[in-house]
Amino acid sequence: MIGRRDFFKQTAAALSSLSFHGSRSEAWPARPVTLFLSGDVMLGRGIDQIQPQSTDPRLYEPALTDARQYIRLAEAINGPIPRPVEASYVWGDALTELAVMDPDTRIINLENAVTVRGAPSAGKAIHYRTHRANVAVLDVAGID
Repeated sequence: MIGRRDFFKQTAAALSSLSFHGSRSEAWPARPVTLFLSGDVMLGRGIDQIQPQSTDPRLYEPALTDARQYIRLAEAINGPIPRPVEASYVWGDALTELAVMDPDTRIINLENAVTVRGAPSAGKAIHYRTHRANVAVLDVAGID
């Protein structure tokens, strides 16, 4: 596995070695390129369970064994959560902010697998997954 610093050095070297046709002003965009970068986005566990399609709610975590327990915990603090929810529900006010920003590219770290199959790997306590139909949650936010 390559380290983060080496990755960036190699990426910068590769980008600087590109040859562009025409003058530099023709090669680069006339305006800055904007990026939306997000850390962990979790569509598994409770989020998966409130979608129109969901995976088996069984969890392999030390503290909770059923993803619906996350929903009950959230409802105890914030009140009832509708079921099923529209794909946009998960993002809340973030969709409005994304529309205002209108970034050229939207990149997230999806913190779970998109699958309905499988059991956790031996010795792996965490097994985050979401149903493939829930990719609509990413689509509604325009995630690239």
